[in-house]
Amino acid sequence: MENKLTVENTFTLVAKTLPGFEQLLADELQALGAENINVLHRAVSFDADKALMYKANYCLRTALRILKPVQTFVARNELMLYKKIFEIKWHEIFGIEETFAIDAVVSGNYFTHSQYAALKVKDAIADEFRNKYGARPSVDVENPDLRINIHIENEKVTLSFDSSGESLHKRGYRKAVDKAPINEVLAAGLIKLTGWNYDRNFVDCMCGSATIPIEAAMAAMNIPAGYFRESYGFMKWHDFDERLWKEIVAEADEKIRDFDYEIFASDHSAKAVQIAQSNIKGAHLSHDITLSQQDMFEMTPPEAPGILLINPPYGERLEEKDIVNLYKNIGNALKHKFKGYDAWVISSNLEVLKLIGLKPSKKIEVYNGSLDCRFVKFEIFDGKYKDMKSQRVNETTGQ
Repeated sequence: MENKLTVENTFTLVAKTLPGFEQLLADELQALGAENINVLHRAVSFDADKALMYKANYCLRTALRILKPVQTFVARNELMLYKKIFEIKWHEIFGIEETFAIDAVVSGNYFTHSQYAALKVKDAIADEFRNKYGARPSVDVENPDLRINIHIENEKVTLSFDSSGESLHKRGYRKAVDKAPINEVLAAGLIKLTGWNYDRNFVDCMCGSATIPIEAAMAAMNIPAGYFRESYGFMKWHDFDERLWKEIVAEADEKIRDFDYEIFASDHSAKAVQIAQSNIKGAHLSHDITLSQQDMFEMTPPEAPGILLINPPYGERLEEKDIVNLYKNIGNALKHKFKGYDAWVISSNLEVLKLIGLKPSKKIEVYNGSLDCRFVKFEIFDGKYKDMKSQRVNETTGQ
């Protein structure tokens, strides 16, 4: 399909993401053919047409939502907000028999409660219909026909339609979850941050629900992020083009490829492995991910080189003694079992991270939900590599 955008059918979209993932998302959008890309806070704006809007929803791994801004205006109080929303001819946008929902995000001095702002917008839309027909459409927060997003920053109000519907982290493959499962968008972003080019084995030996290995396999095989999803918000819009959507899906699916290395997932918990197996099966990746029940500290990992990415417990549910021992043992396992690996660990517990006892070569600030975390890289050199490196240093310094 032709990816070049034309001025006549172009509009601005805003893709929302997690803090720290903005540049990753911008890079993904550039690869999709987006133009006029601007990195914002927790978001990236870009020019698109309908085809690219569909493609962004289907393919982007680090996006949470794709919003289509339709109007901006100034409101300094609830009455101004109500009047501006009421003036829009909502009855021409969706039908009285259809449902809607409001998501609101507010910051600044004029509006301090997002739920209250959402309530005023809902009332204005309902009253516009009531004024026209004497009746109003229903609200459905779970599965509305139109999801409306209100973003208020100080006095600037941006009204957008949410083309994604449910958050894009809901990929559709996860059948069950273990405790504290990692968000799929977070997992995909962490994998990108490792710089893994699908040129060596990938290991997660604390896999929990298997979100990280599944996202790794999908990225390595170029399986679109939305491959297992059944619906998006734009499918209920009146201008939904089903033929174009099928073309976008077919084009993306044709680019699925084989992966020459292996992905290994394991956990010490039998329950976690059972859940992981269910999710891996849900993603049709049973032949592509090697799953086993074993402890990181007793396992023999695949031969180096490789990438290791783990999301260990942060300590909220563990005794102090247990969390200290856990991170010390992680350090010992990395030193003795994962020579030749690039090992990445995410944790919100910055004190116990130090107990790994290795000097990190990289630290990246990321968020797991509201938790401020560090994503830390340890390069585990094996003896041969160290010898070669010191030999090269000696040669250059003439020693």
